[in-house]
Amino acid sequence: MENNALNEMDRIDPNLRDEMLAELFLDRMMNDFKRSKILKGINQSLKNKDKEAFLRLTEELKSVS
Repeated sequence: MENNALNEMDRIDPNLRDEMLAELFLDRMMNDFKRSKILKGINQSLKNKDKEAFLRLTEELKSVS
């Protein structure tokens, strides 16, 4: 199946392919950054015993993951 995806990518205009790959990379990096920030907030809420922040952040994490 991966070979099919790679073959399809070979047929796409190189400029469009590069743009798509860059967009996927940036989306992934932003997602990882958001996830990391939320996890730090969750850890802080646990240290502070802040149940409201913990619940809010765990819900937010579900939407990012």
